[in-house]
Amino acid sequence: MRICVYCASSAAVDPVYLEAARSLGDTLARAGCTIVYGGGGTGLMGALADGALAAGGEVIGIIPRFMVEVEWQHPGVGDMQIVEDMRERKHRLLTGSDAVIALPGGCGTLEELAEALTLKRLALYAKPILLLDIQGFYAPLERFLEQMIEQRFMNPEHRALWTRVNSVDQVLPTIRATPDWDSNARDYAAVR
Repeated sequence: MRICVYCASSAAVDPVYLEAARSLGDTLARAGCTIVYGGGGTGLMGALADGALAAGGEVIGIIPRFMVEVEWQHPGVGDMQIVEDMRERKHRLLTGSDAVIALPGGCGTLEELAEALTLKRLALYAKPILLLDIQGFYAPLERFLEQMIEQRFMNPEHRALWTRVNSVDQVLPTIRATPDWDSNARDYAAVR
């Protein structure tokens, strides 16, 4: 499986987030998954890659040229693909992935996650999207998404766009248990 992971580059976060990222990298690598991520060498990005590489896993970094120019890339990732801009990066991260996992992160992680959810809603992406909810990080976002449904900006069926899990050990069983998104999802993408 090729797993796309969105996460933060901040190293100034609670160590519990860094440990979760490292553990996720290790878990996915030991299961034979290929990790594709934003290519960073610090914060949750660096911890994710470190965990996977230490377990002998395959890691692909997708990083914009301007980030390489300021040396933000992970030095140990052998397959570092340099793209021209953030838009191309997001496209390449998602293309061909068998699932998306969003670890905690900032506005970049939120933007990537929002695009993946939008593409799934429009039946342009059919795979599982997981929110790895370390310390309740994604609970406010899930409440906000529920508010969108309650106030009819999204349909009730859209609750199935994502799955929130509380621990790394729930990730792979949840991915395996989640069916592909309905190919007829465009029929109810618009709220009427």
